[in-house]
Amino acid sequence: MKRILIILMALLPMLGIYAKQDKQKVTFYVDIHCQGCCDKIMKNIAYEPGVKDIQCNLEKKTVTVTYDANKTDVPSLQKAFAKIGKPATTTPPAKKDKKEVDACSGASTPQH
Repeated sequence: MKRILIILMALLPMLGIYAKQDKQKVTFYVDIHCQGCCDKIMKNIAYEPGVKDIQCNLEKKTVTVTYDANKTDVPSLQKAFAKIGKPATTTPPAKKDKKEVDACSGASTPQH
């Protein structure tokens, strides 16, 4: 009986290793101009603690992050985006009626 109790006591800390992850998904709106912007985001945000998956959509200017809520949260992820010069919000930006100049290529692009 003592052996079983000792074995259970030894195995108990290991259960923390296999604790269920609390996966969450959030979509950020980010000022993405080109594939280089996506690459920069993918290289940096993917290595933030708790990030499990990251998808960048250049056309929609969004970044979807799947993360472990036990290790990080939305404000921490937003700080990571700001650190690389790409502020991120969870609400879509207001639409503009004027033409916008693409920061990477210098070409003007009409807003929809």
